[in-house]
Amino acid sequence: MSGRERETAPLSSLGRGRSFVMEHDRSSSRPAEIIAEGLKRRGGGGGGGGFFSSDENALTKQILGTHAPGIDDLNVKPLLAVIEDILRLGSPTLSTHDNDNNNNALTAGARSDANLDHQPGGKKKVVSFHDDISYTTPDHDLNIVAVLALPINRISSEMICKCNEGGGEAHSATMNLLRSLSNYSWDVKVGITFAAFAINYGEFCLVDHLRMENPLAKNIATLKDLPHTMDNAAAELKHKLEAVVILLNTALNVTRFIVKFKELPSAYITHDSPEITAATAHIPTAVYWIIRSLMASFSLLLNLVGSSGHEYMSATAESWEILSLTHKLEVISAHLKKQLAICLGLVDKKKSEDAYIAFKRLIETSHIDNMKVLRAMIRTTEDQMPLYDGSKRTNERLEALRSKYILLLITDLDVPHEEINVLHMIYNQHAMRHEYEVLWLPVVDPTTAPLQDNVFYDLRNNNMPWYSVTRPSLVEPVAIRYFKEVWNFTHMPMLVVLDPQGKPSNLNALPMMWIWGGHAFPFTKARERALWDDHTWNIDLLADAIDPRIPEWTRGNRVICLYGGEDIDWIRKFTLSARAAASALHVPLEMLYVGKRNPRDKVRRCHEVINREKLSHIFPLAEYYDYVWYFWVRLWSMWNSKKHIGMSVDDDRIMREIMDMLTFDSSKEGWAVFSRGNYEMAKGKGDVVLPVLDNYTAWGYNVDHPDKFVAVVEEEIRRAHPEHHCNHLILPGQTGYIPERVACSQCGKIMEHYVMYSCCND
Repeated sequence: MSGRERETAPLSSLGRGRSFVMEHDRSSSRPAEIIAEGLKRRGGGGGGGGFFSSDENALTKQILGTHAPGIDDLNVKPLLAVIEDILRLGSPTLSTHDNDNNNNALTAGARSDANLDHQPGGKKKVVSFHDDISYTTPDHDLNIVAVLALPINRISSEMICKCNEGGGEAHSATMNLLRSLSNYSWDVKVGITFAAFAINYGEFCLVDHLRMENPLAKNIATLKDLPHTMDNAAAELKHKLEAVVILLNTALNVTRFIVKFKELPSAYITHDSPEITAATAHIPTAVYWIIRSLMASFSLLLNLVGSSGHEYMSATAESWEILSLTHKLEVISAHLKKQLAICLGLVDKKKSEDAYIAFKRLIETSHIDNMKVLRAMIRTTEDQMPLYDGSKRTNERLEALRSKYILLLITDLDVPHEEINVLHMIYNQHAMRHEYEVLWLPVVDPTTAPLQDNVFYDLRNNNMPWYSVTRPSLVEPVAIRYFKEVWNFTHMPMLVVLDPQGKPSNLNALPMMWIWGGHAFPFTKARERALWDDHTWNIDLLADAIDPRIPEWTRGNRVICLYGGEDIDWIRKFTLSARAAASALHVPLEMLYVGKRNPRDKVRRCHEVINREKLSHIFPLAEYYDYVWYFWVRLWSMWNSKKHIGMSVDDDRIMREIMDMLTFDSSKEGWAVFSRGNYEMAKGKGDVVLPVLDNYTAWGYNVDHPDKFVAVVEEEIRRAHPEHHCNHLILPGQTGYIPERVACSQCGKIMEHYVMYSCCND
């Protein structure tokens, strides 16, 4: 056969035992160069089209014709573990002979016993040639070896006979082996054949390893003519042996994929499902090519015996076969890997769905205590301490929360600092907090979690005095999915209350926490109604103890004025007019600037000017943002709380008053609220209240006592209210409730509905 004929010959003609060497080609090309040139000529460079060609269909039919399984399924993983050890332990000798090539397959695959990773409990991690798939197995299970010992040795003998037959044809030899293994499943066929090859490969390597130090091995090697072959082997032979190891790597990797398909749990994906059917349709052909590859590798080893290696080492045809088989198995491996990923994805999806259903059922079921629910939310084991106590700065077991009310603070890592600061303040203020504990559960994308560790630890260690998980990954993914899909968590923080039995009693207690703090315990709807029944519209409800001076002013029966806006010119005029009227009428007046709902730079500058010019009281400059935010979030919380218990603007005075305040803040003008202790209140927009105060000489005679000041101002504001007005109400998208119809609190008409997008910049 000419060189050209040999290059284009089908694989079936390239393997005939010792006759596999068809011509002596003295070419010194390296295997990589041979395969690259061969694939280029045959068009097999990338996609592996040959594996899925029409010829394969005919081959598959022949292979299936040999398959008649009748033996119970066997677990071949322990057998593969033994095979992997043999291949690994048999490799290092050759790599030491070829120190010039540190990147070859032998160096990559061969590792000494010292590098084995011994696991606790007597388990040993198998160090495999390839890292595509690896699994940890216990020390070799000899039961499966005992069961398969007879067929393994029988196939070993058959391989020797087939490879020694002169003129033996590779395809026929492979088919004969498949017929001998007809009663076994596909993975067991491969396992038996691989084990049979490993016995002969291991014996060959063992003699080679020991020939320099063991007389018995030396004599055997002499009879096999191995010393001369291995010690004086040319680079060509070493490259071919490298190619064989690469082929074995690839065959072993495909074998692992076949085993993985068999291990797919039938509870989540049936073996007759379309995905499995499509994925495993090529497994019979894969088994064929693995066995054929083992035959070719074994033939190469046999050709070393007694030949001194001289003729064999120059056989380009043999090199081409080894490398072509490697390429074919690589294509098969890539295909099976892709299909296995699809199947594993379906299994994971169904597992996740089952876990989610179980989690939902658990949350909705009554329990003796809250431990089952907390363990379902937080990944933990008996000996772990998954909680971090921010007040003690210690790790704690989950049992520290047993049978307590738990306030689950659910947030992502982009937590508004004002919310944490205010919650921190409320948490520290109320003595009743020993009846409940706050537990922070961060919702973090697992793909970016390592990049956000510093953010998490900074928040946990510096801003949260309550409990949290020790790391975000402990929050179970199924719990995060439940938070999003059932509890509607998006981005805004939530505070979910779990009663001592672990049942959710309030899906968002933050509004109650902002309004009443710890006094809202146990944060139930009944408690919410009871608190509203005890409150009317007054300065205590509007401002509570946001500023410690307010309760003091209330007790002293002083007139309190809260005002807002971001127009510093209006603020100057208003504060001067209010102070002038109060002074003239002998009214003890205290004024406090509360800014706007979104305290931007303008509000900060207003604080600085008011403080510098002593126009009124302000919140502490260093913390003004938190105080302003808290004032307005309480108003929004009141709105949501009222809606939660079924109230509306039409039938509830407090809601109308809240709406007035929100309307004031939605305009660009200033506004003011006056209160005498916890009694009368008067309020108005800046364009109304400022003229009223400027004109105090016209109505001041009605204030014959300081206690009448607020009532008279209220009357004058009503009288001065323009007949035509334009009110705006801007509701933030995260309020929790956006009403379809809103009546104007001034005239009762239904307000028009618009959608507005606002940037955070001034």
